[in-house]
Amino acid sequence: MRAGGGKGRRVDHLPIDDVLPELLSVLRAGPSAVLEAPTGAGKTTRVPLALLGEAWATGGRIVMIEPRRLAARSAARRMAATLGEAVGETVGYRVRFDSKVSARTRIEVVTDGLFTRMIVDDPGLDGIAAVLFDEFHERSLDADLGLALALEAQEALRPDLRLVVMSATLDGARVAELLGGAPTVRSEGRAYPVALRWAEGRDDAPLEARIARAVRRALAELSGDILVFLPGRGEIEKAARQIEEGGLPPDILLHRLHGDLDFAQQDRALAPAAPGTRKIVLATNIAETSLTIEGVAVVIDSGLARHAAFDPGTGMGRLVLGSISAASAEQRRGRAGRLGPGTCIRLWSEAEHRALLPHTTAEILLADLAPVALDLALWGIADPSSLRLLDAPNAGAYAQGRALLEGLGALDRQGHITDHGKALVRLGAHPRLGHLMIEGKRLGQGAQAARIAALIEGRDPLRLGPGNRDCDLALRLEAIEGRGGGGTDRGLLRQIEQAAGQWCRRLGVDARALDDRSLTGQLVALAYPERVARRRPGGGSLYLMASGAAARLDPVEPLAGREWLAIASLDGSRKDGRVYLAAPLDAAEVEALFADRIVAEAEVAFDEASGQVRARRRRRLGEIVIEDAVWSDPPADAVSAALLAAIRARGLTLLPWTAAAAALKARVNFLHRLDPASGRWPDWSDDALLAGLEDWLLPYLGGISRLEGLKRLDLHEVLSAGLDWPLRQALDIEAPSHLEVPSGNRHALDYGAGEAPVLAVKLQEMFGARETPSVAKGKIPVTLHLLSPAGRPVQVTQDLVSFWGRGYADVRADLRGRYPRHPWPEDPLTALPTARTKRHLPPEQR
Repeated sequence: MRAGGGKGRRVDHLPIDDVLPELLSVLRAGPSAVLEAPTGAGKTTRVPLALLGEAWATGGRIVMIEPRRLAARSAARRMAATLGEAVGETVGYRVRFDSKVSARTRIEVVTDGLFTRMIVDDPGLDGIAAVLFDEFHERSLDADLGLALALEAQEALRPDLRLVVMSATLDGARVAELLGGAPTVRSEGRAYPVALRWAEGRDDAPLEARIARAVRRALAELSGDILVFLPGRGEIEKAARQIEEGGLPPDILLHRLHGDLDFAQQDRALAPAAPGTRKIVLATNIAETSLTIEGVAVVIDSGLARHAAFDPGTGMGRLVLGSISAASAEQRRGRAGRLGPGTCIRLWSEAEHRALLPHTTAEILLADLAPVALDLALWGIADPSSLRLLDAPNAGAYAQGRALLEGLGALDRQGHITDHGKALVRLGAHPRLGHLMIEGKRLGQGAQAARIAALIEGRDPLRLGPGNRDCDLALRLEAIEGRGGGGTDRGLLRQIEQAAGQWCRRLGVDARALDDRSLTGQLVALAYPERVARRRPGGGSLYLMASGAAARLDPVEPLAGREWLAIASLDGSRKDGRVYLAAPLDAAEVEALFADRIVAEAEVAFDEASGQVRARRRRRLGEIVIEDAVWSDPPADAVSAALLAAIRARGLTLLPWTAAAAALKARVNFLHRLDPASGRWPDWSDDALLAGLEDWLLPYLGGISRLEGLKRLDLHEVLSAGLDWPLRQALDIEAPSHLEVPSGNRHALDYGAGEAPVLAVKLQEMFGARETPSVAKGKIPVTLHLLSPAGRPVQVTQDLVSFWGRGYADVRADLRGRYPRHPWPEDPLTALPTARTKRHLPPEQR
């Protein structure tokens, strides 16, 4: 076929060609489509070219979105070659810090992050006829957001805009529903058979050793080039050293392939091996989709990848190592069957494979959402649930992202984007780094800020081995200036220099300007205010950050002796994260930078250890205490309030309860329980007294700051003060403290023993009593505990008359022999009451 109907070389037939007429028909009839096509079908390079000749595309550009820079450049180059042109003519690309487009360009291949910038800057996508989302199954955050915004634009501004979502492994029905019921076009693809080999059992050897063994075995037993999937650059380097140390024949070439390499190195890894040679490509998941590496017949898969993640608890984004999904494993396997039959060697077992997640978790559920929140604020959206997204973002991460933006001044308190926020969007960096650079420019240090931003977002260019760690950003800045010592990764350093230069151009500052290193810590602190850290008391290398989280340095590091740090990078997965990049600060800088965030507070609180109220004045930056001093003259009401809080926490037993005070409390509570609704008697239960300490106890706490001082209180007097004179008189009548019994003695009533008060009295003192004593104006008979001469209860009753008639005889028979000196008359109703023995009574009463 001849692609797009234009000039170019003859190209081979690919499976996607069979469904292109159907796809074109669908897009002529409606604005959206879903294209499902397996690996190797040719969708990436054939679909954009096929759309060029459509009437609806006349005069407009076609934008295809790729998740990675290497894939974007490679796709543009292959399409341009199909047309017999150079990249930048009909087909061009735009990736971060690099672009090849011209006025003639009709097809632009862009990374998903750049597309988000495009649509945020121009919601109408002026001059764009179609947007194609390639490899959408990877579910990158920017792709999800870009599609949601494109659907908004299509619905509100551009009903003529064509949207095509393309993927090899995705739930096409779910995406079609998101696109308003868009038709789905399916290509069967062309896949050569790929034999699978599994790990036979658990192997605890390091990953690089297992990779090296698998490579040597594949070289010996299989033909064709070898593609090895590893999780990251570090693992690639370790595996490369292990393979090279084992020796390679001269006809075997070893290549690395990851995003940190320059374009020339990436191109060499993708190019076919020279005749008579074989190549081994050690790659990250950058080679999982979109790219065709010529000659690959063997795939060795570690089964691992690094994915972006965000921890709302620490506010830190990070890359985490984990297993790939079953869909990713299938994508990787397919790399071995692009050009002919192949073999895939999986370094895990079939049982482990069955436990893999079916699909890769969407990045929007895991990643740092501050950039998304900023883009949506510019778009005018505060709540992402109003967008058409396959998955709603993590609510905690989104809220934390908005809080960060407000702290950086990108959003106002109402959540609306500010002029500073718009400047951050135009700059195109992460909001933290954009804030760092804009503020750095304001301080006259725009170039240094750009270099720091490039260092933070890139990989560390210094190779510092174990025992030689140094997190100081100054070392990296010196390396950029060419003043660093050995152990510098020149490739990474070039990338950082290039990124810094691009940031300088965007900022409009001179990239050659000299650094004022005294401001390095301030610049980092502006980007990461919650990571300003102070060394914990007692010295050492442990720090407390303003966020409340802990951080640590190796004790041998030079910065470990500094009191204050601004931390740019640390291990957020640990309770006390290890610091990777930081710069020193001093107290004066902290005071100047965060004057509006430093909170002065006075604390008056009860100290359990000493049993007294202590007062201190503090100044805090977040959780960091900047200043802490004794407050010698705190307000009296604050001291009393702290003492009340201690009493409330520990209970009323802290107070000096005398028998009289306890009895008064019980008497009032008794009357309150009889008629709580009337409100005549106060509620003096423990709970009520604790709740009302301010009303009845606070006025008596003046001058008291220690528990010992409470002993001076007369609680009977304190409680009595809560009763007016009529109530005190009524209390003595309705709930008297004592009752006079027939013997003439007065005995205390116990109101705390039950529903009715208890009168404990010797039985003989009640002789002659013809009714049970009562309280509450005769409503409640008291409970009589009739005692033996030894003071032990022999009868408990509320019906004294019945006791005399039915129970007394038995008690008399039981006790008269044991207590012969005490009177035991046959008729207690006619006997004289007494508390005395017989020998003290007249003869006629004995």
